[in-house]
Amino acid sequence: MTRYGSAAVAAALGLALAGCGTLFDSAKVDYKSEKKLPPLDVPPDLTTPARDERYQIPEGSPTGATTLSAYNAERSGVSRPGATAILPEIDKVRIDRSGSERWLVVPEPPEKVWPVVKDFWQGLGFVIKTEVPEAGVMETDWAENRAKIKQDAIRNLIGGVLDGAYSTGERDKFRTRLERGAQPNTTEIYITHRGVAEVYVNQYRDSTVWQARPPDPSMEAEFLRRLMVRFGADDARARAQIAVNKDDGQAKIVAAENGVGRLELAEPFDRAWRRVGLVLDRVGFTVEDRDRSRGFYFVRYVDPEADAIDKKNDSFLAKLMFWRSAPDPKAEQYRVFVKDRNDSSEVQVLNKEGSPASSDTARKILSLLQQQLK
Repeated sequence: MTRYGSAAVAAALGLALAGCGTLFDSAKVDYKSEKKLPPLDVPPDLTTPARDERYQIPEGSPTGATTLSAYNAERSGVSRPGATAILPEIDKVRIDRSGSERWLVVPEPPEKVWPVVKDFWQGLGFVIKTEVPEAGVMETDWAENRAKIKQDAIRNLIGGVLDGAYSTGERDKFRTRLERGAQPNTTEIYITHRGVAEVYVNQYRDSTVWQARPPDPSMEAEFLRRLMVRFGADDARARAQIAVNKDDGQAKIVAAENGVGRLELAEPFDRAWRRVGLVLDRVGFTVEDRDRSRGFYFVRYVDPEADAIDKKNDSFLAKLMFWRSAPDPKAEQYRVFVKDRNDSSEVQVLNKEGSPASSDTARKILSLLQQQLK
């Protein structure tokens, strides 16, 4: 999707033709660079995304750098002040998988892993919006993948002068969750993606809103692979582990006469627990607490579309979906209960008090889980 204002493009084209010899050579596309040109005019209900809120998937390093931190230092020419050094070479870092869900296992405690993960995201140009170390949760702000913008002669000419004239019409954010592993002094790292897309609201194509789009497991896998390399793994080994294909675990909803349904998973508790946790992150739940020994996730559901609204009215997602009321801060909490059934598992949605929930919201939660786990 390519979006730009005709007036802005005409002005940029005239400027480029007038000073082509100077501007075209010096104003290269680089998401980290400082732009001194005036900002692009945007509709009154949007604000211009900040440059540091965008990311671009890096290509191969010309000098053979094997870590993301080395790659970023190479691009900028200097090391970033305060950057966290990579952990020593780790032979046992690996990708584990259950069905289509993947996670990274690092033989270090979460206290050592956390700063490396934070440096990883910041090194890619993301802004860390949420940090809850005690819960092991870190989430980026919304960002634009500039690598998706088609490169051609016109794009190179206009983009070199006014890069903000082009947009993908998509934004992404990533949540990283750290859990202590089954083995002592190990950490399991989960990455989940959420996205929104800009769509027109009428046939005249004069107004747009942001709508949630499906999560992209391939993006999650790619960043897991890059994070695995960041922890010292060989790139070829990381690619091989990501590419391994396994059958998905089967998930089906079993309805009860009293309207309280449950989800049956054809896999043991350990794998079911991990997969359910990934899905809760992916589809927009806020996991406020968890108790693995008892099988409980304590959750609050956040509508992915409502979450796209910036409550401070200072981001590009401000004032979107104006017809929706603000989310109720006192929204009812739920427990997602993962129960061990020897070689299989069972998932139930309980209310705050721990009793089976039969509300429409509870049924929606169960349905969302089944859609992602089937």
